[in-house]
Amino acid sequence: MKEVSDLHIVDNVPLPTPQALCRELAQSEAAAGFVSRSRREIRNIIFGDDKRLLVVVGPCSIHDIETGKEYARRLSGLSREVRETMLLVMRVYFEKPRTTVGWKGLIMDPHLDGTNDIPGGLRMARRFLLDVLEMEVPTATELLDPITPQYIADLVCWSAIGARTTESQTHRQMASGLSMPLGFKNGTNGAILPAVNAIKAATQPQTFLGVGYDGLAAAVTTRGNPDCHVILRGGDEGPNYAEPHVHNAVELLEENGLQPAIMIDASHGNCGKDHQEQPRVFTELLAQRMDGNGHIIGAMLESNLKAGNQKFPQPVDDLVKGVSITDKCIDWETTARLLHEAHKKLGVLVAG
Repeated sequence: MKEVSDLHIVDNVPLPTPQALCRELAQSEAAAGFVSRSRREIRNIIFGDDKRLLVVVGPCSIHDIETGKEYARRLSGLSREVRETMLLVMRVYFEKPRTTVGWKGLIMDPHLDGTNDIPGGLRMARRFLLDVLEMEVPTATELLDPITPQYIADLVCWSAIGARTTESQTHRQMASGLSMPLGFKNGTNGAILPAVNAIKAATQPQTFLGVGYDGLAAAVTTRGNPDCHVILRGGDEGPNYAEPHVHNAVELLEENGLQPAIMIDASHGNCGKDHQEQPRVFTELLAQRMDGNGHIIGAMLESNLKAGNQKFPQPVDDLVKGVSITDKCIDWETTARLLHEAHKKLGVLVAG
C-alpha cells in the first residue's frame, strides 16, 4: 500500500507527561504561595487599587542558566529597594517566535547546538523557574507553543501573548484557560484592535483540542481568563507609546466594554529595535504616569547583565557571558539607574 502519512517526519521523540515532570521537579508549598501572592498583586495593579507600577524586566531570552540566576539575584535585591512604588517581575522567556528560522529558545534547543533536546529543555526551564521563585522574584514569560503551559504554567506569575500570535485563535483559546494575568501585544503592524479582540475572546469560555496533565489528547473546556490587558509594543509603522497613542488605545478598549489597562513595552517597535532608546521610552511613559494617566499600569524592559547582543549561532564556548543571543538589551547598570530614578518619582504618586 502506498504510504500517505508522515512523509516528511524524521523522528518522534516521546516527552514526559506534564504530570511526571511536575512531580520530578515539584513546586514547594512556599513557591506555590509566592506565585499565588504575586499573581494577586499583579492583578491588583492592573485592575485594582494598587498604585504601584508593574515592570516586567529581564533578558530577551534565557540561554545561559548561570547568568540568568545572577540576573535574578540582582533583581531580587533591587526589588526590595523599590517595592513601595514598583512590582518587578523577571522576564524568563524560554520560547522565541521566529520570522523565518533561528534559535527557538531554551525549551526547543537547550544546548544551543541544534540537537533540539526538548525533554531536556523542559526540565531545564522548570528547574530554572523554581530557582528564580526561591529568590522570591516573580516570573514572566511569553507562551508560544500551546503544549508548554502544562509543563511550566504553575510556576509563572504573569504571561504574554506576542505580536505574531495575538491574532491566533489557538493562542486566544489557550489564554482563556491560563491561571495568571496575561497581556496581549498589539500586532506586528502596530494595530491595537487584534489585541482588543484577543482579550474579548480570551475572557470567554472556550473549548478546544489540547493535552491533559496525563499527556493524553483532550477536549479542553475553560471558563475564560478575566485578567487580560493590552501591551503597546509599536509596529511596522513606528512606535505607539506617546500620549495620543495611549489615548486611542484607552478609547478603543472602553468602546469595547473593556477596562483600559495598558502596559507599554519600551523595546521592540517602540525603540526601533535600538536598545539604547529604551531608557527614553521608559522615561516618557513614566512622565505620562506622573501626569496622572493611571491607565498606564506597567512597562516592559529588555535588560541583561551586559548591553547589546552577540552573533548566534557560534560555538557555545565563545559566547560572552551576560550578553543576549536574541534581541539587544540594556545593561544592568542602566536598568538599576532607571528603576531607582523611577522609584524616586513614583514615591509621590504612591504616597498620595
